[in-house]
Amino acid sequence: MAKKVAVFGSTGSIGTNALDVIFLLPQQLRIWGLSANTNWRLLAEQARRFGPEYISVTDEPSRAQLARMMPDIASKVLPPEEFRRRACQEADAALVAVVGAAGLESSLALARSGKRLALANKESLVMAGGLVMAAARQSGAQVVPVDSEHSALFQAIQGGRRSEVKRVVITASGGPFLDRLTGELDTVTVEEALSHPTWSMGKKVTIDSATMVNKAFEVIEARWLFDLPAEKIAVVIHPESIVHSLVEFVDSSVLAQMGIPDMRLPIQYALTYPDRFPSNVEALDLTQVGGLSFRQPDMERFPCLGIGFQVAREGGTLGAVFNAANEVAVEAFLRKRLAFSDIQRVIRTTIDKHKNAPADSIETVMEADRWARMEAAKCL
Repeated sequence: MAKKVAVFGSTGSIGTNALDVIFLLPQQLRIWGLSANTNWRLLAEQARRFGPEYISVTDEPSRAQLARMMPDIASKVLPPEEFRRRACQEADAALVAVVGAAGLESSLALARSGKRLALANKESLVMAGGLVMAAARQSGAQVVPVDSEHSALFQAIQGGRRSEVKRVVITASGGPFLDRLTGELDTVTVEEALSHPTWSMGKKVTIDSATMVNKAFEVIEARWLFDLPAEKIAVVIHPESIVHSLVEFVDSSVLAQMGIPDMRLPIQYALTYPDRFPSNVEALDLTQVGGLSFRQPDMERFPCLGIGFQVAREGGTLGAVFNAANEVAVEAFLRKRLAFSDIQRVIRTTIDKHKNAPADSIETVMEADRWARMEAAKCL
């Protein structure tokens, strides 16, 4: 029977790509439920097309609009808490594609449920990686990464035993300012920062890519997903975005996973693992790609990457503070209240004021998140 999938964040970039994947694999996958934040119009279109058992939208006014627009399915419109509870009980797998700290509660609940968690919300692991992975181990849930880099590591690491991994290497495109002089970053516009050279993503993630906060988050994510110390994680710049990440083993052999930059590939693998099925993603032709280039990241131009390694080393509530300060700063930049180069300054200032503590409960994590948002707001 087809696996029942709940999609949290179905109206975003990852969510809409996931629906394309599921539509093309009707024998393997079917939509159980769809949830969104406030984009109830697109959610309504998706509900008509895919016929889920349940749908959910975060705020009450949007739920009311959705029920009025589609009275025939009003009984299927659930508040987020009830949608999450039923997904944990009834769905076979869930894709969490919510952006930011808002995805943590769903990720943790699904990790506790013992179901397949296809995780695209990297902030869940940045904020509370120890809690999420411990919950998955206790329940027997499978956490399969959706990020292209961590999907690549997840696939390549199967080429040997976990004890044989010497290090993992995460690739980064470098974003739109790879060759911009550090002093010129003060004048970067919102429009420039949203112009990514290889990937099509939502606004927040695109800005995170431009500052390399996205890559810093991926370092922290790798630390928890693969239970690796920061010393065994490296980042290299790879502008072509063909090699998605690499695993180096103790005998010095290196396995890389490659493909054209298309999120449908890692989404499909996360939902169908350990099986592979045909997709409609264009095949990689290396003769058309030509050369592949790699270089070391410039930590002076991208200081947030260094913060990511610091958080991976120190752990605790530092991850929640990093994420919260970044969310505040990025929102201010998008509203043109903050210079691009000041994003990292807000983050650094907030982290330096924080007294790190063990992230041993969701309450502790969320209190660190609340504190960091207040402190970051003061910086503005």
